[in-house]
Amino acid sequence: MDAYWAKDIAELFRIERRHSFQKFVELLMAQSGGIFEATRFAQLCEVSRTTISNYLAVLESTFVAHIVRPHSSYRPTEIVAAPKVYGFDTGFVCYHHGWSELRPEDLGLLWEHFVLNEIHAHLQSRDVRYWRDKRGHEVDFVLARRKEPALVIECKWSASDFDAAGLSAFRRQYPKGKNVVVARDVKRSFTRKYGELSVTFVGLAELVVEVLRATKTRSA
Repeated sequence: MDAYWAKDIAELFRIERRHSFQKFVELLMAQSGGIFEATRFAQLCEVSRTTISNYLAVLESTFVAHIVRPHSSYRPTEIVAAPKVYGFDTGFVCYHHGWSELRPEDLGLLWEHFVLNEIHAHLQSRDVRYWRDKRGHEVDFVLARRKEPALVIECKWSASDFDAAGLSAFRRQYPKGKNVVVARDVKRSFTRKYGELSVTFVGLAELVVEVLRATKTRSA
């Protein structure tokens, strides 16, 4: 982190208050994958909300943080503004969580980070969204262009952990598009029905194929 500050931050962005910036990075990594609330970080880092927003922009520009903004058509029931922020590296995320040994409940969060990194790598784009409504229903990642059916991706360490409630809530608002669960223990893709909802379970390699296929379809 000292080298990052010296070579990238202080020299390129002329950011002052090194302690506040580094504390922000540490807190962000410890809360990686959660909904970002600038005001809370501002209080803890003893800087303004605007400064925190500037810090986050720097981390995004240097690929230390990935900002996943909400997918929304501005319906009253949807979260429309609050982004989720992911650290760039699962090693840093583990370190700042204080995880020297991983517990079963830690694996799902790290898998979500790993899947996001793979999507970014193969799309060569940061245009990945998440969706959440005000009742707490959520889907991990949404790939959709304007007026195009959305490809929805749920990340599960094990396929047996999947709960269709969030995806079902999303599809009540956006009925068209493919539903995919990417799980570490899926060796060969299969499809299951949850009422009228059809969900395809895939491994990571097959997810990449789905993502690239969706991208080609939209660009054709």
